Parts: sequence; structure tokens; C-alpha cells
Amino acid sequence: MLSGYKMKTIKLSTTLLFLAFFISSYLSAQNGISNNAGARGQAMSNASVNFRDVNSLFSNQAGLAHIETPVFLAFSEQRFALNEIRSIAAGVAYPFDSGVFGLSVQYFGFENYNEQKVGVNYARKLAEKVSLGAQVNYLNFRIPEYGNSGFVSFEIGLQAEIYKDVFLGAHLANPIGQEVVADEELPTVFRVGLSYSPGKKVNLNIETEKDLDFTLRIKTGIEYLPIEALALRIGFANNPSSISFGIGYSIKDKLRIDVGTQYHQVLGFSPGIGIVYQLKK
Repeated sequence: MLSGYKMKTIKLSTTLLFLAFFISSYLSAQNGISNNAGARGQAMSNASVNFRDVNSLFSNQAGLAHIETPVFLAFSEQRFALNEIRSIAAGVAYPFDSGVFGLSVQYFGFENYNEQKVGVNYARKLAEKVSLGAQVNYLNFRIPEYGNSGFVSFEIGLQAEIYKDVFLGAHLANPIGQEVVADEELPTVFRVGLSYSPGKKVNLNIETEKDLDFTLRIKTGIEYLPIEALALRIGFANNPSSISFGIGYSIKDKLRIDVGTQYHQVLGFSPGIGIVYQLKK
């Protein structure tokens, strides 16, 4: 029989091998943090480039320009229902006369591999139907065998209403390649998408995502509000193929709870939950 020490070593090795597969196959070489768009985005396959709420902290900062009151967001996700792979994020957006300022913090990973990201962002409307947002990030990667690596990067986004109830969004992350470890760089990812909102009950999203080194990914998301306080969501994506779904429920216009999950046919479910709270200005 194997000793307890050997069993722990085998479990750790298995986790590390799984993590390597997870990063390379599921995220198409994006780091774990960049795949995080909150519970609302998670339920819609992260087709989130046209979000115009506090979730824009993690998807497209241009959407923050539509926020009119201070708002706080917290989010937690369990990747593939494994305790070893968790994602936690929080952020706040605060509007001023000159625009909307935001702060976000994110964590992904476990003891033997983790990522941290702190972002400071700003968004404003350039015209009645056009908004622009940008974010400066500090990212830190920790791998015990290699130590810590810290980087400064940025991302920029644009949103515009191009026709009645039809919105175009674009976002570019990490435009300047930086080496994390030997022969591995921060991914440069460009996303562009369309959103159609015929009234207040339905929101349809389609988005393309391109990592410069990998195949184009297409994501779709649908949000339906049968009543004002309740949102039902579903999404589909390819490369890799996944399906997602979830709900959101608002309480007295101050608090909203979002629950979502993504399902990968090989790796299983990734459940997440988010809380959005409107602060007093």
C-alpha cells in the first residue's frame, strides 16, 4: 500500500497535470483570469463585450460609462467543481461628472499555481451613442518552482449604438506581448460583438474572440426577463464547445444575485455565483 505522503504526491501531480491541460485546452492559452466575466457573463458563455453594467469591469470597460450610481460586484467560481481551481473577483464602479472610475481585483488558481490581477479603469461617453473605456492592470503569476512574475499591461474597449437597439462592442486586451515564463507570453485577445435589445425583456448577444495564436472562438448569449426582477440566461460557444445557463434575481433594486454555470463535455460543470449591490452616492 502507498504511504500517505506518496498518495498526496500523486494527487498533487495529477492536479498539476490537469491544470496544464485545462489552461492549454479549455482556455486556448488565455490565463484563468481573462476567462472571468462574472456570473452574468458566465451564464451567457461570456458573450459580454456589450454589457453595460458593473460586469463591464471584467468584460469591456466602455460599458461602465452607462452606470449612473455607484455599484459593487463580487464573484466566485469553482472551475470544473474542483476545490483546487477557484476564481474570485470583486470590483466597484463610481460615476463622476467627468466619467466613471472603477477598481477591480481578481484571483485564480490554487497553492501551487495562481494568478492575481488588479485593474484601475476609466470610462466615459464620447457622444450620446458612443462610449470608450480603458484599464491599466498589474498582473502577478506565482509558480513555486519558478517564483513570482509581475507585469503591467492594459486593455481598451469601445461601444456604440449603430442602429436602433443594436449595439457594437470591441475590446482589446494585452496588445503588447510580454513573456511570463520561457516561450510563454501574455495572450493578446481581441473581441468584437453585436447585441440586440428589442425592448426591456430580451437581450441577444453574439461575439467573436481571437487570441492571436489560436483559432477564432464564437460565443452567443440570450437573456430573457419574464418579470422585471428575474433574468433567465443561456449561452453557447465553440473552440472548445460549451453550453452555459443561469439566472439572476433582483431584490428591491439594490441587490442582485446572479448564478451561472458552464458545462464542458469532457471537464464538466463550472458553477459560479455573483452579488451586485447598488451603493449610495
